[in-house]
Amino acid sequence: MSLPSLQLLEQELEKQKRRFELRKDAFERRIERHIQLFEQRKGAFERKIEQQFETHKKKFEQKLDTQKKKIETRIRRFEQKNGIRLDDEVRFIRSWFGKPLTTGAVTPSGKALARTMAAYIDGSRPGQIIELGPGTGPVTEALLGQGVEPSRLVLVEFEPTFCRLLRARYPAATVVQGDAYALKPLLREVLQEPAAGVVSGLPLFTKPLRMRLRLLFEAFALMSPGAPFVQFTYNAVAPIPKRLDRVSVEASERVWMNIPPARVWVYRRD
Repeated sequence: MSLPSLQLLEQELEKQKRRFELRKDAFERRIERHIQLFEQRKGAFERKIEQQFETHKKKFEQKLDTQKKKIETRIRRFEQKNGIRLDDEVRFIRSWFGKPLTTGAVTPSGKALARTMAAYIDGSRPGQIIELGPGTGPVTEALLGQGVEPSRLVLVEFEPTFCRLLRARYPAATVVQGDAYALKPLLREVLQEPAAGVVSGLPLFTKPLRMRLRLLFEAFALMSPGAPFVQFTYNAVAPIPKRLDRVSVEASERVWMNIPPARVWVYRRD
């Protein structure tokens, strides 16, 4: 190829390069504008979603508050009509409306269910007795009715309001505020010897199975061999599987006098 031809080729290549650079710059500016437009639309969409969420949240909270007031009003009317006080029921309703997944029931356990649970605790067995999620204390009261000394009770409660109530009602008992699903570290400094039993009012079905099993075996580690882990449930099935290695399981008859009806499950490890 002659020199003039090479020069023409170089010039053509240079022109193509400049055109490419111009097109590249224009393309990059176009991409940048699309990105900016996307960010603007994204921000507007996120703000819209946040506004809708806040609106629905406020409406839900208002409805929840209205329902709470209606239920409390009905309870007070029932009290006036029958000449009784249901302060514990009101406290439970307030706690449940605030934290429905951490409060096991809308109302405290009935006396029949509480007595059934307490009956599985052998008061003659040495050691402290642990109650998980005592709430306002109906099962605690049933344990005392079985002849258990208040000083032997270790009450593990997550809700601060209930903790204050329990300390006022049972000053001789040990009230521990904390998460029962971390039972071993929570009670490491509290127990003086292996416990004589555990009574649980926790809403186990709100937790994954692995957490329920961990709770059970942590409880076994804190108890003497053969001591019972007592748990109630409204469900038709066992809250923890019945077939576990070296663990015996028994169930009470359904307690129809409770609202809603419930059953008590008892787990023991040799």
